[in-house]
Amino acid sequence: MRASDRAYATLLDEIQQGVLPPGAVLGEVEQSTRLGVSRTPLRESLARLVADGLVLQQSPRMTVVAPIDGDDIRALFEVRRALEEAAVRAAARSHHRRRFVELAQRFADVDVSSAAARDEYYALIARFDSALDEAHGNDYLAAALRNVRTHLVRVRRLAREHPGRLAASVTEHHLIAQAIADGDADLAAHATHVHLHHALSHVIASPRTQQGAA
Repeated sequence: MRASDRAYATLLDEIQQGVLPPGAVLGEVEQSTRLGVSRTPLRESLARLVADGLVLQQSPRMTVVAPIDGDDIRALFEVRRALEEAAVRAAARSHHRRRFVELAQRFADVDVSSAAARDEYYALIARFDSALDEAHGNDYLAAALRNVRTHLVRVRRLAREHPGRLAASVTEHHLIAQAIADGDADLAAHATHVHLHHALSHVIASPRTQQGAA
């Protein structure tokens, strides 16, 4: 792996997991030393994060982690809703839809009562997203969804410690996956709309969002 790719992957994970919170300053000297890379690959990694919208270049020497507040989250979900409803409709009409039979069963069996189980659930969501991209078969839609998902990791942290919402999310994902498997495009889109409405309402109500700490 190239040094710039390694630095990018580390910084991306730290931003998504909240290790580097909104507003954190990413000084070149400090980050180069910490990550064990020279200035050039660090600058390349920071440029990629700027393109992702995860960091802001406030001056030639000042780069900070981008904030994410309630307005940002609402805007993100507006785009997410349009993209995901289009994606599940296309998937339900695809010959790949039978793949969602097994995913629906996996969602039906999910238990989010422990930290390990919650990690497994997020891994299952990643499998669902991958299957969805394969099923809808639209490269432009897949690229747009990848960008949205990059930001969603930050948002999803707000729900990780709320088992009640996670349990409801499991049920909602099961319904979406089953609707795709059954070829019911309208139900898949409606279930996605409901799921995202509930997810957005929950995140916006989170004290961490209201305090600007998302």
